[in-house]
Amino acid sequence: MMMQKVLILGGSTYDLIIHLDELPGAIPQTIHKAPFIEGCGSTGTGKAVPLTYLGIPNILYTAFGNDWYGKQVEKFLADKKVNLVCITDPAGTQRHVNIMDKEGRRISMFITQSSNELPHDEALIKSLLEDCDLVVLNIIPYCRQLIPLVLASGKPVWTDLHDYDGHNAYHEPFLQASQFVQLSSDNLPDYLPVMENMIASGKQMVVCTHGRAGATLLAANGYRVDLPALPGMEIIDSNGAGDSFFAGLLYGYLKGADWKTCLQYALTCGALAVTDSELAFRGLTPSHLEAQMQIHFQN
Repeated sequence: MMMQKVLILGGSTYDLIIHLDELPGAIPQTIHKAPFIEGCGSTGTGKAVPLTYLGIPNILYTAFGNDWYGKQVEKFLADKKVNLVCITDPAGTQRHVNIMDKEGRRISMFITQSSNELPHDEALIKSLLEDCDLVVLNIIPYCRQLIPLVLASGKPVWTDLHDYDGHNAYHEPFLQASQFVQLSSDNLPDYLPVMENMIASGKQMVVCTHGRAGATLLAANGYRVDLPALPGMEIIDSNGAGDSFFAGLLYGYLKGADWKTCLQYALTCGALAVTDSELAFRGLTPSHLEAQMQIHFQN
């Protein structure tokens, strides 16, 4: 099994997730039945957990508050055996409210914010970077401070731009720092020219997810592959599916798989994630993933 070490930079939240048959439409209205769960989320936690399940050595560098919510995040990560390096955010633990419909669509609300800047220990960050083989740079505000150190390390950088619209200035520093890019077409209906421009600018790989429509991957050698989503997966909770997709893609890459196989791993991990009410599929292991690959992608 691969032994390359992954450093994940940011972030962690404690979320309230409300499940409705349909997203709210008419206003005003009263909703009399709104089942909910509470749990840990955000793009760093969402990647660290499935990578840990898959046996990929990783460290999550993140920030949360010295509060009740932060203690829940810390316990969750400890229970999942995630290697954690945490600094205290004086703004408290960031919290989200996600309203989900039965199709997996959502409205996300950031009801508290993490700090834009934090007193990072530069020596610690340099040490973490020296000890890793690959960096996952998440688009968390306090991670912008770390970009010069990441670039100076010379390590390969992966980023997840989420619902990037092709020109949002906030995403640019993260995009510029990375060689491997994931994004979604949620705010990017004309996604292919944006992906092509990224490859032309020197990116080694760009993948765009389309929810139930699958995903598109472009590589620097001109390779392109479009694959559909896995059929027949019961949607329990789609939170974390994009991060599990990312973890599956990275798993394949670290195994030395070709890009088509990497995308198949990604689609499989993302599909499994939606069948579980937790952030990542709790039954995820390398053997289970390989078995699912055989089922869905027999050559």
